[in-house]
Amino acid sequence: MRSRVFVVVSLLLAGTLLALRVERLALAQQSGVKRTVLRRLDDPAAPGYEAVMAVAELPAGASTGRHRHPGVEVAYVLEGTILLQHEGRPDTTVRAGDSFSNTGVHNASNTGPNPARILAVYLVEKGKPLAEPAP
Repeated sequence: MRSRVFVVVSLLLAGTLLALRVERLALAQQSGVKRTVLRRLDDPAAPGYEAVMAVAELPAGASTGRHRHPGVEVAYVLEGTILLQHEGRPDTTVRAGDSFSNTGVHNASNTGPNPARILAVYLVEKGKPLAEPAP
């Protein structure tokens, strides 16, 4: 009897954890951010890391939500206006022609009336997603 209860409780716990993970992924995808990977290259100076070049697109009024990258993001704004919010730093507005970098937990919001496009290079751990939601 005890082993049946243990199995049922274990299955319920595993199901709950899976549901929370699926919900978290769904929320991350609802932000409207689209990342198109243009190129991936192994980092010769740091085994286990790679450089990834991508274009990130944010519709007008969209926000990435609080997230982090498993490494560093260096970016150039191709079009639009973005409000960057980093933990422990003042908010920064970047516009077409500006460059910036992101480390740690941050949020990016398109504060302009048109879509924003960013060319980004990520130096990240291999096998990890380019961005992951932060609590």
